[in-house]
Amino acid sequence: MNDKNYNCKNDHNEQGFKEAVCIHTDKVYDSCRDKDCLENIRVYLTAPGQCVVDRAINVKCTKAEIIWVFTDIESVPFNRGFYSVDLKYFFRITLAVFTGLGRPTEVEGLATFDKKVILFGSEGNAKVFASKYKEDAFDPQLWRKTNMPSAVVEVVDPIALGAKVVDVNDKNCCCDDEFDLASVPESVCRVFDDSLILGGEQKRVYVSIGIFSIIKLERRVQLLIPAYDFCIPQKECVGATDDNPCDLFERICFPVDEFFPPEKSDFENDNPGCHPDCGC
Repeated sequence: MNDKNYNCKNDHNEQGFKEAVCIHTDKVYDSCRDKDCLENIRVYLTAPGQCVVDRAINVKCTKAEIIWVFTDIESVPFNRGFYSVDLKYFFRITLAVFTGLGRPTEVEGLATFDKKVILFGSEGNAKVFASKYKEDAFDPQLWRKTNMPSAVVEVVDPIALGAKVVDVNDKNCCCDDEFDLASVPESVCRVFDDSLILGGEQKRVYVSIGIFSIIKLERRVQLLIPAYDFCIPQKECVGATDDNPCDLFERICFPVDEFFPPEKSDFENDNPGCHPDCGC
């Protein structure tokens, strides 16, 4: 296409793009963001960890991490182009267990959370084949793909809000035994040092955590976009040399914030759109 018909402004100067190119990429058809406060979700422990918790007088949640998020997509009946996305979060919870003697003992366990959202993902019935498939490859089940949208979940590690230990004989205990450990993927179980157990415990641990997430439905599509040129790196790689290993160190700025912690106003300037006092 002629440069005179298509002009675009970049960060440095005004110039027409070189050509319009067709790319094959993922397009976001719909997305949503959410912050969930998960109250009193049970932590499933290993056998050694459960022995410690059975002697606990108090617990504290010191850390919560995302292990994996399972996603499943199904079309919504009578709503063309819409899909329900079922999510199952798997968390690794780190607890400080106080038994009344000495320092607290660190114990790790598993917590889960289920969520469902409905998003627009458009329609398409084509079957997709690619030459990347190999008969004896590691993932032969991916040899053919339908034109269903794919779900993408972006989530940061949760914020630990609280924890409590409850006796199973307590009338206020939320003693739900519907969870099936057999449904936990083997890759998730291998995160822990020992096998998770269910049943036979004297005390249970419940935690409250907060998570921020963005959920998207994407499709592989072809898009026509303006192209300026190939993005060839202009910067040379710089590293320390055997002759003078301090060269690289000299390029690192002095970490002022590590010695002089920032004030509250500095954090507010870095995050102008977030004000903790308003709850946003």
